[in-house]
Amino acid sequence: MPSTQSIVVLATAANLFHAAAEEFISTARTAIGAQGRFTVALAGGSTPKGLYSLLASNYGNFAWNRVFLFFGDERHVPPTDPESNYRMANESLIAKISIPAENVFRVPAENPDAAAAALNYENDLRRFFELKPQQFPRFDLILLGLGPDGHTASLFPDSPALEEQSRLVVANWVAKFNAYRITFTFPVLNRAAEVMFLTCGADKADMVRQVLETKTTPPLPSQRVQPSDGKLLWMLDEAAAAKLKR
Repeated sequence: MPSTQSIVVLATAANLFHAAAEEFISTARTAIGAQGRFTVALAGGSTPKGLYSLLASNYGNFAWNRVFLFFGDERHVPPTDPESNYRMANESLIAKISIPAENVFRVPAENPDAAAAALNYENDLRRFFELKPQQFPRFDLILLGLGPDGHTASLFPDSPALEEQSRLVVANWVAKFNAYRITFTFPVLNRAAEVMFLTCGADKADMVRQVLETKTTPPLPSQRVQPSDGKLLWMLDEAAAAKLKR
């Protein structure tokens, strides 16, 4: 069953964060009602920070003990580094809610060996989801952003991880940063029950149009996110959606 794609456009970034928070909580309630837990992979970057802050301030009484937080990608830096996705999520959300420490699975990116850090995180996923060999996890929700070059998570154009089909997590060498990024692979992203892209700002309008309305050869990384049996939701503010044909 192919993914069902929806595009939701909100007037402002603030409206976008509110709508995304409502979607997050609604999806969480449904998952908890069905299976007793909600598994979500967080995104890094500036846009999700607005969502995380809103979740912490408006939904502090939510059943966070039933929520299990993972990270779709991470910079190869310690968790205290200003560039760390975990640090951003911790400061804006995790430290402000009543979530058990054992429910938060961060990437051990302080390990100087990026490949070892990726393998450790993959093993964490395998244990948590009780996966058999060749199986992939099914997250209830994966949050993603859109980079100016069409990348998502840390799957960048022309990077080695684009063709990975067997691993869950890899250390992906990104030449323009001269650094490794640790990232989920497409097989993980595309097995999620729901993937939600959060995109705002006029600087994203050209790339939003290209991703959603242009067939690119080869496809941009963000165009390759197509859940095989799940929901694909693009949430945009008016500025980011300004160049779409509507």
